[in-house]
Amino acid sequence: MKKRHLQLYPLIILPLIAVILFLLWQGKKLEADNLISTITNAGSQNHFVESTKHPLSIMLLQIVVILSVARLVGYIFQRIGQQSVIGEITAGIILGPSLLGWLMPGIFGFLFPISSLPNLQLLSQIGLVLFMFIIGMELDINTLKSRASEAILVSHVSIVFPYFLGVGLAYFLYESYAPSNISFVAFGLFMGIAMSITAFPVLARILKERNITKTPAGSMAIISAAIGDVSAWCILPFVIAIARAGDISNAWFSILLTGIYVLIMLFGVRHILSKLSQRFYVEGNLHSTFTAIVFLILLASAYVAEVIGIHALFGAFLAGAIMPNNFSLRNLFTERIEDVSTFLLMPLFFAFTGLRTQIGLLNDTHLWLICSVIIFLAVAGKLIGSAFASKLVGYSLKDSLIIGVLMNTRGLMELIVLNIGYDLGILKPEIFTMMVFMALATTFMTAPALNLIEKIFAEKKNLSNR
Repeated sequence: MKKRHLQLYPLIILPLIAVILFLLWQGKKLEADNLISTITNAGSQNHFVESTKHPLSIMLLQIVVILSVARLVGYIFQRIGQQSVIGEITAGIILGPSLLGWLMPGIFGFLFPISSLPNLQLLSQIGLVLFMFIIGMELDINTLKSRASEAILVSHVSIVFPYFLGVGLAYFLYESYAPSNISFVAFGLFMGIAMSITAFPVLARILKERNITKTPAGSMAIISAAIGDVSAWCILPFVIAIARAGDISNAWFSILLTGIYVLIMLFGVRHILSKLSQRFYVEGNLHSTFTAIVFLILLASAYVAEVIGIHALFGAFLAGAIMPNNFSLRNLFTERIEDVSTFLLMPLFFAFTGLRTQIGLLNDTHLWLICSVIIFLAVAGKLIGSAFASKLVGYSLKDSLIIGVLMNTRGLMELIVLNIGYDLGILKPEIFTMMVFMALATTFMTAPALNLIEKIFAEKKNLSNR
């Protein structure tokens, strides 16, 4: 600043500040006596307390606590050879009524007042919409086509067999544990799909970290999981439509609308996106107009799916799947969305799931026995079904077992499906809690089971070489 400007600064600024202070002093005289007493007596004492109860203050504090605990527990789980996402899921349960609410009910009530839960759920749902869009984009259609014949058999056996076990389990649980307003068809179909899910994103991380993506077992597992997820997410909207309609006969209109919507997305919107990408996308440079169009299509697709009655998450998944088949383009969108979705909003979803998971409801031996049966059938359905189908198409026993263990991984995708069932009123809190345990158990066992398989077959190889 020049010397002349320095001289002018106090001549202009200081008089204006003096006038402002004078006006404020004069304005104090305009206040009524009761307003002055209210501010001095009540406002100064309660302002801080009221600020901590404001919805925005509560939400910000919840985000800070959730992210901190999720990161810490995720790091601990990584140190013991598990996926960080399993730690984040566990962190959600730690922050819920099962642990924090039990040990420190006062702190739990302050952190998660009932009035704040709808806001937390809404924010977590936005994170899920973005996450499912990424999952849709990660599907490589060309890779699926290259080994479709083998993978379709493996993936569909790994769906149908646990689906059969899930419906059979529902038959025995329905009278005692299904909500009174839910038909057996809706309950049975949903239990089937909940037992059939494979965690495609968690599976991809495990394969990458263990450096087995390119192995025969690894490549088959990832392709089968992708086909399985597509199949499951195509079945789920019809299950949701039936659950909301109450009966198959009442769900045909929703199913018809779903078919029309999917055809428009696959053959109309997909073509438009492909043309727009050729105009607005240059290698490594994504035009803001195209970005805005993609986000509008994502949100519109999620909205239409929700209005039809098949859930917004399916709409987000389909919007990702119809993105132009350009790896660099999809990768750019993934990079822009993934940090916000995976590292900021998804832990909120885990925490919200933890708030719904009430271990205290499993308060007798009979309930824990049912929980054990659910876990056993879930493992048997996915692991045995996938391993058996893999052996049929020509894989070795070792590779078949590896594929079975990998396909048994449920993780985040299972929690998404379970929360949908809880929101629709298909699952009671007791069954929801048991199914969350199943998701944790089947995901947690993946790494130890893979290590065990490697150890057993390594020992057999050493014995045969002697």
